[in-house]
Order: sequence, then C-alpha cells, then structure tokens
Amino acid sequence: MSTKEAYKQKIEAELELAQAKLAEFKAQAKISTADARIKHAKQVKEVEQRVGATKAKLKELGEDSEDAWEQFKDGVESAWGALSVAIRNATAKFKS
Repeated sequence: MSTKEAYKQKIEAELELAQAKLAEFKAQAKISTADARIKHAKQVKEVEQRVGATKAKLKELGEDSEDAWEQFKDGVESAWGALSVAIRNATAKFKS
C-alpha cells in the first residue's frame, strides 16, 4: 500500500468518526429545549460545513497522482484541523 493510500484511509476513518459525532450532535439538538436548539444549530452547521470541506479536500487528494499528493496533503491536514476544532467546540457547547 502506498503512503498516499494509507494516509487517505486514515483520514477517511477519522472522517467517519467525525460524521458519527455530528449525528450525535443532531440527535442531542432534537431533544433540547427551543433555546438550546437554536444555540446548538450554529454548532451543528459549522461541523457539517467542516465535514464537507474535509471530504472535498480528501476527494482532491484521491484524484492526484502519487507524486503530486504531497502538495494536497497540507490542504487535507488544514481541513481536518478545522474540523477537529469545530467538533471540540461543539462538544463543549453541547455539554454546557
């Protein structure tokens, strides 16, 4: 297995975990009070956007040649970092 493929599989697995967390946030928002639902909607939307951005970067990475993928790796790392922060922020908001 190439380094590119191994990296792609790692990010895909992390993305699956992020999507599971997003589903959890959505479920929590549904059972919240109206005020909490409004507050949590912003967090859910941000995580959804970050998941989409990370998926897009991962797709670009998959389409690149073995030689060019290193250039896009930074973009994927950046998108994943932003998604991780959004998940941490949302987790903190849902706990409060």
